[in-house]
Amino acid sequence: MVIRVYIASSSGSTAKKQQDVLGFLEANKIGFEEKDIAANEENRKWMRENVPENSRPATGYPLPPQIFNESQYRGDYDAFFEARENNAVYAFLGLTAPPGSKEAEVQAKQQA
Repeated sequence: MVIRVYIASSSGSTAKKQQDVLGFLEANKIGFEEKDIAANEENRKWMRENVPENSRPATGYPLPPQIFNESQYRGDYDAFFEARENNAVYAFLGLTAPPGSKEAEVQAKQQA
């Protein structure tokens, strides 16, 4: 499974959010692919077509970062941020939390 983060290299307004997501993934050694929608029209088209209708803004297009596990939509920055605050990023990404992590402990308590 590959986490794909759709970003826009030319976008100043979403740069901090994009960097938050990418920095978290790097710091936690979660493998990912960065897909730039500003430099690649195919990436832009794919992202826009694959963000579910109920996750799109009322007007305009979904803004990066948009996060997918393979082709399965996982969410935008707000959903990622909420998952991070709740120690549930691995579940948000559709991944198994590593043993000994806070999230693995939370998952174990929920299953007990």
